[in-house]
Amino acid sequence: MDRLCNDLSADSFTLGVIPIEVRINKEVRDYQESLFFGLSLRQFLFALLAVLVAVGLYFGLRNVVGSGEIGWICVLAAFPFALGGFFTYNGMTFEKFLLAVIRSELLYPRKLVFRAENLYAKALEHSSVKEALKID
Repeated sequence: MDRLCNDLSADSFTLGVIPIEVRINKEVRDYQESLFFGLSLRQFLFALLAVLVAVGLYFGLRNVVGSGEIGWICVLAAFPFALGGFFTYNGMTFEKFLLAVIRSELLYPRKLVFRAENLYAKALEHSSVKEALKID
């Protein structure tokens, strides 16, 4: 069978047919359609937003701040917007992840305390078996 496949592939090259390799993602749900420059629409919009923020800050602060510092300000201001387009964690986008962190750490902080509970004794509380077993 293996020899037959090798013969067929050799014949296909001599006939001028070039085999095409089709790549399929291991996880079909990870597929993203690329629209602009190999980026998805979400990534492109967030990258565009980051560029607009950086350019706006540059022209707004160029007379106030020196040229070395304004570069750092533009990069630091554009970073969260660029991160928003490309960040994923466990299938969550940046804003879903940020909301989950805020909920779990700030809104619902709790201290988990372990308390052992004797369910058997609780079940026999109002039973006549309690006197027979002498459980307190």
